[in-house]
Amino acid sequence: MPLHVGILGLPNVGKSTLFNALTRGHAEASNYPFCTVEPNVGVVEVPDPRLRELERLLQPRTCTPATVRFVDIAGLVRGASRGEGLGNRFLATIRDVDALVHVLRCFGDDLVAHVDGSVDPMRDAETVETELLLADLEIVERALPRLEKVVQTDPRSAERLRYQALHKAREVLARGVALSAADFSAAEMAELRGFNLLSIKPMLYVANVGESDLPDGGEPVRALRERLGGARRVIPVAAELESELAQLSDAEQQEFRRELGLQRSGVEQVVTESYALLELITFYTLANDKLQAWQVRRGTPAPRAAGLIHTDMERGFIRAEVAACEALLAAGSMAALHDAGRLRTEGHDYIVRDGDVIHFLFRV
Repeated sequence: MPLHVGILGLPNVGKSTLFNALTRGHAEASNYPFCTVEPNVGVVEVPDPRLRELERLLQPRTCTPATVRFVDIAGLVRGASRGEGLGNRFLATIRDVDALVHVLRCFGDDLVAHVDGSVDPMRDAETVETELLLADLEIVERALPRLEKVVQTDPRSAERLRYQALHKAREVLARGVALSAADFSAAEMAELRGFNLLSIKPMLYVANVGESDLPDGGEPVRALRERLGGARRVIPVAAELESELAQLSDAEQQEFRRELGLQRSGVEQVVTESYALLELITFYTLANDKLQAWQVRRGTPAPRAAGLIHTDMERGFIRAEVAACEALLAAGSMAALHDAGRLRTEGHDYIVRDGDVIHFLFRV
């Protein structure tokens, strides 16, 4: 399954415009709140120069890149956690995503209305994130009474850890802190993930700037990075410009970006940073003349990576034949790697590395 990323923010900050730029689509983007009612969904390739080099070398019949699935969600307003605006529908949609891209308006334009009357990206960030915290707090407080009764009746209950994790989460949320910024153990975090809480999801910030603020985003982005903290990613993107460039050929886009002093597109930054947000890496398979890139979390053992391709491959895993992408490109073929003794055989404990080219052997 591709990484699933939700694009959120207040109305009229540029969410649908960014979505159009990412997907080269035509989602409606208009100057009024709640233009997006039903979420728009698009699948975007992860930029991957290594995959293209492998394709040129190996000449497979098909070549399939890793992808990110983006969802453009209706604008969130103050009170969404209580059902204001399209709050209930918004929150139901956003619970299904793996990560969030929070679009903040950093450009002035008298022709584009702001739901709060003025442009203030830090205020907007606090508005949206407060609603996420309140929605999480409601879920936690609904779940705790039942768990408390269970633990009081049976202190050794298997649900004790879940109760402890939720109790700790309530304290964190009551302080106005996102769950992603709190110190939970791996076991506690696993319990919390079962509740599809919103503030636990990793978040990337996109500062939607004017073209004149490119390439670094200018003062608005510097201020956001300072106030949001160094650990949070803030990417300057001129969404309107990127949406227009998305309608041009790749060569025309490159020419325009050279003139603007942009080394790579804002869209590409959003895709790659979204991919990195959950510490995903890429490995490759070549089987039946099909070259494919797969995304997997860093630290994943080989059998579980094989299970992404087919559950039978994980159950019947025997071993993996592995080569680094760079070694394969230098050797020219898998056969040449084998002859040179550079094709490694790895077992159940092998941790997949970024750029691995893997042939899985398994029993049916």
